[in-house]
Amino acid sequence: MDENGDLIDPASTSAPDLQILGDEITLQPSGFVEQKTTSAEHEQALMNQFASFRAEPLQFLREVSLYVSGKGWRAYDSVIGQPVFYPGFSDHMKSMVMAAPLLQKRIAQLAESRVQVEEKEGLINKAAEDHAMGRAQRKSQLEGALQEVAEKLTDDMICKMESKPFIRSAYYLCTQLLTRAYHQGIHVSSEEILRLRKVADMAAKKKQSIVFLPSHRSHVDYVSLQLICYRLGLTLPVVVAGDNLNIPALGSFLQHAGAMWIRRSFGDDALYGTLVQAYIDTMLQEGFNLECFIEGGRSRTGKLLPPKFGILSFVLDSILSGRVEDTIICPVSTQYDKVIETEGYVTELLGVPKKKENLADFLSSGSSVLSLKLGRVDVRFNKPWSLRMFLETQLSRLPKVPAGLSTNHHNPEVRAIREKLLRILGYKVLGDINQVSVVMPTALIGTILLTLRGRGVGKDELIRRVEWLTKRVRAKGGRVAHFGNAPLSEIVDRGLEVLGKDLVGVVEGLPEPTYYAVDRFQLSFYRNMTIHLFIYEALVSAAMYMRVKVGGGPSMQDISHEELRDQVFFLSTLFRGEFIFGNEGLDANLDKTIKGLEADHVIHVHRDESGKVVKIGLSDEERNVGRENYDFYCFLIWPFIEASWLAAVSLMGLTPPSKEHEDTWIELNKAQNTAQLLGKTLYHQGDLSYFEAVNKETLRNSYLRFEQETMVHVVKSKDPKVPPRIQLDPSWRPPRDPETNALLAEGKLWDFTEQIAKSRREGKNRRDGATVSSRVLRLSDELGRALFEEAVGQDKVPSRLTAEESDTVRRARRAARSRGKLDARAVL
Repeated sequence: MDENGDLIDPASTSAPDLQILGDEITLQPSGFVEQKTTSAEHEQALMNQFASFRAEPLQFLREVSLYVSGKGWRAYDSVIGQPVFYPGFSDHMKSMVMAAPLLQKRIAQLAESRVQVEEKEGLINKAAEDHAMGRAQRKSQLEGALQEVAEKLTDDMICKMESKPFIRSAYYLCTQLLTRAYHQGIHVSSEEILRLRKVADMAAKKKQSIVFLPSHRSHVDYVSLQLICYRLGLTLPVVVAGDNLNIPALGSFLQHAGAMWIRRSFGDDALYGTLVQAYIDTMLQEGFNLECFIEGGRSRTGKLLPPKFGILSFVLDSILSGRVEDTIICPVSTQYDKVIETEGYVTELLGVPKKKENLADFLSSGSSVLSLKLGRVDVRFNKPWSLRMFLETQLSRLPKVPAGLSTNHHNPEVRAIREKLLRILGYKVLGDINQVSVVMPTALIGTILLTLRGRGVGKDELIRRVEWLTKRVRAKGGRVAHFGNAPLSEIVDRGLEVLGKDLVGVVEGLPEPTYYAVDRFQLSFYRNMTIHLFIYEALVSAAMYMRVKVGGGPSMQDISHEELRDQVFFLSTLFRGEFIFGNEGLDANLDKTIKGLEADHVIHVHRDESGKVVKIGLSDEERNVGRENYDFYCFLIWPFIEASWLAAVSLMGLTPPSKEHEDTWIELNKAQNTAQLLGKTLYHQGDLSYFEAVNKETLRNSYLRFEQETMVHVVKSKDPKVPPRIQLDPSWRPPRDPETNALLAEGKLWDFTEQIAKSRREGKNRRDGATVSSRVLRLSDELGRALFEEAVGQDKVPSRLTAEESDTVRRARRAARSRGKLDARAVL
């Protein structure tokens, strides 16, 4: 509050943003437009922008020469951090990796193991007089061969920061390309940048690394972070990249600009895993910065994906083993007005296989976006923190810390604690990313258009709802991108222009322009950028919908607190892998959410004499405005509820059609493809309200949750040619009619599906129970029968398990039973 007691928007006192556009860095006003004082506010250009070759050829050539020769800041000489980009960097790094005791120990172990095998097979004669000498020579020979393999793998893997002229030219080229596509440049927070430089300076003095963990929505993510670090004089991080991007020409360019290549899967290659660990150890010991994506791959849905623990597990081992004293974690959020790849994401989510990267596609797609005006990129850095202190805090909460935490990965107790540490670490980073994420105007517009009951919305109403959503985002502690002193109408116009007519259409010739969603599937990418802010309100609203959709008078639509809590518990457990929840617990968050919705006049709350909440219902104020705020929260979550319902219905089809098929296993990918085909059919037949529900990412997440709850079992073969296979647990299989052999609407799976359906959006042409128990159940069964027939009728993928695989499944079932329902506590 100010001195008069008036509320002040937090954005009004926040530090200004910096806009990086080529050579130009602009100081932007804060997120809240303050009243003008002595002089009109203006943007201050600190440096000149790039010249155009056509307009100013001489100036263009001069600027190119400045980069090549390295004048001023372009020289990249006085960086904060460890020295990079000098001749011999790669050889120095390779020699340190190869000399790592961890790697040399592994090579000796592998050579010794092979010698023992050869002795057992009689290839080395134990009875010979010179056995000891021959054995030693053979071991030395094997070690030498493994050294050569390790050197080749190291050379292919490590980044090669060798040349200052190269990185200057690369910076110039990438900046030119990026700012042609994102014509409003890269925006960062000046406060966050100053803090990051201070942390980087302290880390450099201690020879500690900064591990940047950004969100991942586009290939532009790592380019933008590299450009920011270069422009601000920080040591460029080594970017962990999948070797699928190591394509001719481009792969070498990226490797010399800071990329390290790793395989997408290590398999049983013990040498390669140790080599990666040795390289991670070396970089962290020497204080080189690192960048890897906490989500693994790019998010195709717009929201954060569950964390992947591959590289993080190596970093964790470096600290736990004591080989590295400490490292600094820096969560990073990267947001876009428009993501270049969204059109390709839609085709992948609809089931079209992802194309393998190649240079021709890269060049053609790159040239096609250079002429686009995609708005801007906003990059935000949360407060960096010590990984050592984090781990010590977590370990101090354990009653007992087992020995060999960094080495004895085969010990079940050690493995469980490591998995817990990684899970807590991963979700903390995701929470930190969400905390600093900026909501872009395109996300605001996309969210509004997809949370309306009508076909479209007028211009004035669109502006009003965007203004309302902006206030709600800030009230929830979120950040909204700003455009200086531009009026909201102009910001909306810019957002509509960036989204383009392929996503948002406009009906002309009416009393006012009316906008509507053209491509709802692609537009959902932008809506999902805001859902994390309102997930609690959305779950409570969806739980209330159980009573609201029944209709009748207002009192008939009230829901008891107990019934509301039970459904929120169920939904939050269902979506545990889909959204990032707080750690305050179900009751605390539910109570806080109810109070918030009550304060916003969305709901009314009945309390008893002691003040305990008894009933909840829609408020009169909310009904008077047509339920627009309540509907907003429902529309946010309904597509995900439909996707989970679809996934649960598809499990019905995994019920064996006969006793002969009870031990048959189905290919997991084919089961998920069939679920998607079922969803497309139901959508076009009117039994599914949202086409977004058939997206493969959400279905895959649902199947993963079902596996965690032991509703299904998934077996991964040691043979890389055999894909994962799935089977519905016998206790979850619905019964069949003894006469017709048709599936019956009974049993645990049916009850589970019905529980999800209680919060589904009610359609005009159906009622949940009658529809599912007839046409939908029959269709799922028909598709499932086809899966079983195909599985039995082909020889490439075995439909039965080996004895070893069966034993693995039995152990997993016993472990699940011993610990009860798998982590079935709600995390809302």
